[in-house]
Amino acid sequence: MMKKKKNIFIEGAISPEFIAESIAKHQTKMNIGAHNIFLGQVRADEVEGKKVSAIEYTCYKAMAEEKLSEIRERAFEKYDLTCMHIYHSLGNIKAGEICFFVFVSSKRRKQVYVATEDIVNMVKTDVPIFGKEIFEDQDYQWKENTF
Repeated sequence: MMKKKKNIFIEGAISPEFIAESIAKHQTKMNIGAHNIFLGQVRADEVEGKKVSAIEYTCYKAMAEEKLSEIRERAFEKYDLTCMHIYHSLGNIKAGEICFFVFVSSKRRKQVYVATEDIVNMVKTDVPIFGKEIFEDQDYQWKENTF
């Protein structure tokens, strides 16, 4: 049975309230024994003497959604997961704000640890989400993902 398509992309930063609501929604699922959460936060990196004040995220939505669907399928085939949620910000996200949220649930804890790292790495390498680092002086450069 095909699950309904979820909105993965969030305009603006991912709020602590959104994260808390996501966790709270799982209290009714009694077959879950473990959750793991990855939160990606915009860093105020210094590049050639200039400080990053924000990252502006864009994506090629149709391709990104297709890739995320493939990642979801691979993760459920590879790991014994109960639930998996991926959210990524679009737009201008200030340093210190959350831009990437992966929430993985399973019957046992071992699965959620390895699955979360694998899913985060697949999103970073396979999904066409682009970040433009905006410096305090409003100059910018395209961000390269690092591990």
